Amino acid sequence: MPLAQAISILQKHCRIIKNVQVLYSEQTPLSHDLILNLTQDGIKLLFDACNQRLKVIEVYDLSKVKLKYCGVHFNSQAIAPTIEQIDQSFGATHPGVYNAAEQLFHLNFRGLSFSFQLDSWNEAPKYEPNFAHGLASLQIPHGATVKRMYIYTGNNLQETKAPVMPLACFLGNVYAECVDVLRDGTGPLGLRLRLLTAGCGPGVLADAKVRALERNIYFGDSCQDVLSALGSPHKVFYKSEDKMKIHSPSPHKQVPSKCNDYFFNYFTLGVDILFDSTTHLVKKFVLHTNYPGHYNFNIYHRCDFKIPLVIKKDGADAQGEDCILTTYSKWDQIQELLGHPMEKPVVLHRSSSANNTNPFGSTFCFGLQRMIFEVMQNNHIASVTLYSGPRPSNLPRAESSVH
Repeated sequence: MPLAQAISILQKHCRIIKNVQVLYSEQTPLSHDLILNLTQDGIKLLFDACNQRLKVIEVYDLSKVKLKYCGVHFNSQAIAPTIEQIDQSFGATHPGVYNAAEQLFHLNFRGLSFSFQLDSWNEAPKYEPNFAHGLASLQIPHGATVKRMYIYTGNNLQETKAPVMPLACFLGNVYAECVDVLRDGTGPLGLRLRLLTAGCGPGVLADAKVRALERNIYFGDSCQDVLSALGSPHKVFYKSEDKMKIHSPSPHKQVPSKCNDYFFNYFTLGVDILFDSTTHLVKKFVLHTNYPGHYNFNIYHRCDFKIPLVIKKDGADAQGEDCILTTYSKWDQIQELLGHPMEKPVVLHRSSSANNTNPFGSTFCFGLQRMIFEVMQNNHIASVTLYSGPRPSNLPRAESSVH
């Protein structure tokens, strides 16, 4: 399941499940799993750093939980999770593997691993792999109790990956598998969204499979075009004022509008769409990367976007296949491809009305090729805002009637 769903469930049960820690790497968020640590329950939920879906459930303190398999307890106050109890509950498996560095035995079933700790340091040399041709390390000593338990998908804990999102997690929502930015030589034109949906039919069994849809949205599309392509937004947000207006060439010439521009917020897509208040046509797209350590973390699901870049070489535009900017690109990599911005960045301070401090610090906004990159202090991109240019009259519309 997605990280946002898991956090939502924990928040709803905050009176039962207390003291949840969010653990992540501040400087290298993609190199380590994103972890929700349920400290009072002895459970860690490990989420894949890239797709942010649940990958491993680790029970690291078995004294805080009762565990059953097929309706029968194998761990409780009355039943100790010994090697004999695990063997009785789960049946035979391959021999255990001894890890000398951790001083733990690992017993692996399909999708399930148990780690046993030796009772004393004196026993450790006996189970080194070179003792008795390695056979001693296969036999877990009697009475050894489980120290940790891991639940995952596949055969190997080290190589496990988060599977595709299960049907039970769609809950009638539409999710974006990927978002491609459509562009020409001058800049972005719109978005091509590959959408995933399930469980939207009249009956539960009538739609028990995931369906993939493709939708195109362009700058200048009407409000109705977007609604018919993507459905209703999760929220509509009206801008109170344009705080970036001061950075325009002639802010004093901009007449204050009687109406406010408004956003369609699609949280499960990781996308915001801004409409002009007078024409009701699309004028901006905002793509969110949902990195931990950002002010908006966990409001949006991660938008897995791809932006083709136009690289100028020897006076001519040459576009290579490798010149694709993604959700995981870093700002210094983008600057190597696009060049350094001519102007200094705009510093973005975020704070709520209830709390005027932002614990994560400011971000910097750089403008290049009709795109604004919001850069975090760890060099990752927090969001990309796409601006419209003059719209050609012959631009094809999305074939919404075909789908």
